[in-house]
Amino acid sequence: MALDRWIALIFVGMCCAYGYAAFFTMDQLLPPFMQRNPVWPSTFPKVLAVAGIIVGLVVVLGLEKQSDEKEPSATDINYRRLQDYNTGQAIGLLVLMVAYALALRPVGFIAATTLFLIVGSFLLGERKFHVMIPVSAVATFIVWYLVQEVLGIFLRPWPFFLA
Repeated sequence: MALDRWIALIFVGMCCAYGYAAFFTMDQLLPPFMQRNPVWPSTFPKVLAVAGIIVGLVVVLGLEKQSDEKEPSATDINYRRLQDYNTGQAIGLLVLMVAYALALRPVGFIAATTLFLIVGSFLLGERKFHVMIPVSAVATFIVWYLVQEVLGIFLRPWPFFLA
């Protein structure tokens, strides 16, 4: 089985676990007045789980492939040549995302997000620091302002020792 089908099979498994949680465990603790609502807090997770299972099964069963295509195209993933792809960048971005999630609370939203955007763009090949730093700082401040002031959701902007 090809690499894309293995990945889709893992995706279907994750969607099944997510769907089980959405269908059988999320609605048990709802208060009685919410049980009469047409839309519950688990409605969107249920839709996501079913859609994910359908899309994953389409890939696992090979329904998205055209039957007249015998030779793999240049855009297909060749699992025998994984070393030719930019797996280092992908793994670096995954590690950076985990570090961002762990640093978000102690470092603060503005510093953590600005550093995440700068280091992430550096990992992807951008070397113009005179562009990266102001763009990431302005984008971070705009997102913080919209979430904090417009939506009214508190985001700790600075490190814990400055608050």
